[in-house]
Amino acid sequence: VQLQASGGGLVQAGGSLRLSCTVSSGIMFRVSAMSWYRQAPGKQRELVATVTTLSSTNFADSVKGRFTISRDNSMNTVYLQMNSLKPEDTGVYYCNCRETYWGQGTLVTVSS
Repeated sequence: VQLQASGGGLVQAGGSLRLSCTVSSGIMFRVSAMSWYRQAPGKQRELVATVTTLSSTNFADSVKGRFTISRDNSMNTVYLQMNSLKPEDTGVYYCNCRETYWGQGTLVTVSS
């Protein structure tokens, strides 16, 4: 199972980005919860958001109200819409499938 993440970049504080992650196996995607993690420089990787197979969602307190996570089972893709970005959102964002498979990471840099 391979995960391909994209959508990172440089954005000013207050801006928005949308990350995408496509899973190579449609079967695995449809039966799996999908998550986004991030790792800021010098810090441990942390869970940002999760969407279950029934599209229930959970978010870290630090991003609640600003980020949304969604999935498109027809495209085997999970999205992370990030609004009102803050410099502390800077980091490498990783998608995760079933707490087992990881994408390669995409860098998000938020300038102040």
